[in-house]
Amino acid sequence: MRTVQRAIDILGLFDEQRPALSIREIVTDTGLPKTTVLRLLQTLRLNGLLWVDEHGRYAAGPALLRWARLAEHTWQLPGAALRVLRGLAAQHMETVHVYVRRDVHRVCIAQEEGPRSLRQVVRVGDELPLWAGGVAKALLLDAPDALLVRVAERSPYGAAHVATLRRWVGEARHDGFAVSHGEREEGLSSVAVPVRGRGGTVVAALSFGGPTSRFTAERVRGFAAALGTAAKELEGVLPEVR
Repeated sequence: MRTVQRAIDILGLFDEQRPALSIREIVTDTGLPKTTVLRLLQTLRLNGLLWVDEHGRYAAGPALLRWARLAEHTWQLPGAALRVLRGLAAQHMETVHVYVRRDVHRVCIAQEEGPRSLRQVVRVGDELPLWAGGVAKALLLDAPDALLVRVAERSPYGAAHVATLRRWVGEARHDGFAVSHGEREEGLSSVAVPVRGRGGTVVAALSFGGPTSRFTAERVRGFAAALGTAAKELEGVLPEVR
């Protein structure tokens, strides 16, 4: 398991800002011995997950294309759902996101950027924590207390944060939506609602995110109403995974 995790950690170093990395950079970023890194890189390269460019740097390999297509087939929203997101972004001038829960994290699986130049930047595939934010509260509405405890333990506030999580979830359950103002990052706000599956359980969260200055009380109410209506349209069309 440790070897698999190390290989995953190496693949996780590559992103749009750093599409190619030298061996030295990989050794520095992972903190692993060079001999271990070389062995893992060789295995990843032989399996097509990495390749070496003309400068001797490692980059994403062609085998990842097949996996990317599989992921896209599973997670890409149907056209009707994407039109719902586009309509929300156009009408309310804010970026719309769809998140699902992955253990103690949330992963963005779809977004439609708002037209304003000052906006929240989250890319599809980005993984964020669950210890704060409107999206986190919406995703945790049905969560067992044991999960809330694990989320709290991984927060900057420690295990005692579970009391706050319980309160937040209770408020969101009562209101039917969740709001966040600067909880995870100062200056950012969000409004989120749960999206439920065919069995009635929460499978995703639909949210608006943007600068706190634009998330006034009046706009928050409008956001919540619009998201609630849209969430009904998305019920039953999102993957139900745990």
